Amino acid sequence: MNGSGRVEDLLRTLAPQALGALVRRRGDFAACEDAVQEALLDAAESWPADGLPGNPLGWLIQVATRRYIDHVRSELARRRREEEVAREPAAGAATGQDDSLTLLFMCCHPALTPASAIALCLRAVGGLTTAEIAGAYLVPEATMAQRISRAKQRLKASGASFDVPEPGTDSWESRLGSVLRVLYLMFNEGYAVTRGPELHRADLATEAIRLARGVHRALPAEGEATSLLALMLLTEARRPARTGPTGELVPLAEQDRTRWDRRLIGEGAALLASTLGGGRPGEYRIQAAVAALHDDAARAEDTDWPQIAALYSLLDRVAGTANPVITLNRAVAVAMSEGPAAGLALLDGLDADGGPLTGHHRLHAVRAHLLERAGDVTAAVEQYRAAAARTTSTPEQRYLIMCAARLQHGDAGHHSWEIAQ
Repeated sequence: MNGSGRVEDLLRTLAPQALGALVRRRGDFAACEDAVQEALLDAAESWPADGLPGNPLGWLIQVATRRYIDHVRSELARRRREEEVAREPAAGAATGQDDSLTLLFMCCHPALTPASAIALCLRAVGGLTTAEIAGAYLVPEATMAQRISRAKQRLKASGASFDVPEPGTDSWESRLGSVLRVLYLMFNEGYAVTRGPELHRADLATEAIRLARGVHRALPAEGEATSLLALMLLTEARRPARTGPTGELVPLAEQDRTRWDRRLIGEGAALLASTLGGGRPGEYRIQAAVAALHDDAARAEDTDWPQIAALYSLLDRVAGTANPVITLNRAVAVAMSEGPAAGLALLDGLDADGGPLTGHHRLHAVRAHLLERAGDVTAAVEQYRAAAARTTSTPEQRYLIMCAARLQHGDAGHHSWEIAQ
């Protein structure tokens, strides 16, 4: 990785900490985020050329504070502004406290709708771009930009304080669902990057796991928080085998399972076991159970597909509303246990009449995989090409093009298309 890439990785890690520190001192989330974004741009331009400062986080806080003060000067009288600044601690002094979890709970304030809170958190804590967040929600980028802008305005109007509610209180419970969803989406983006040349963003996945551990420590009896951490660990365990020698995507069925991290699998399995008998299973417990079944299979052909299909059917019922991503995963499991025709039947309607996955590369990829298993090579090639044309991930695009080329040359090897498990 070149120097610029190392700086980008460092800035992704430091951005939420700098934002948390500035919000703790100043309180105005929208203005603080703007100031931090300007500081990040300054750092991205100067650090590769001048070298890293001795205290990168302190540097960001200092520069962001200056940008914030410039904003305040344009809004408030000079005398009042200077009096406030005089009472503040030194601009470059870092607190030594990681404010990421506090920032996460602040952004999930009850004044915001869950969808708006999650989008704002992904931007502020996860460091995801608006386009990446829009992709996770299956909505246009402009729509997501408006949602995030409105969320900032509502958060400012709410007068939200910069603190974490006491675990178990109504304020904690009202935010917990949104917090867990943010961490889930952060991890997914880190494990399988949706845009650009990289297959993984290890820093983002690691941060999601770290924050999930923090929530679990605060409320160890909360089943869904425990299950989400288990799901992350059981999935992260497979990451070393997901990349080939030249950085290519290796789908689940073709991975060298001896490279899976058995320590993480053991920890995730123990966490999942601790939730059993804890009442009606939630979304994350079911998904963790699916991940555990994959991890338990010594070989791809040993996978308990009927049980996985049953779990996805249960997940559909628990979700309460139709979730196209769940349907995609369920279609693959059903195809593996009952045959490709049964899986293809589940895909009908996902792209009909402007459905939620109309034109989405993942639907084309899954359909191509099932058509290949059904022996319809011509249709499978067409769907692989359609998926390759629509994905924004370079490794996925290369893999899909390879699948189409392989079929054209007569190698119908039933290679599997990996989808989020």
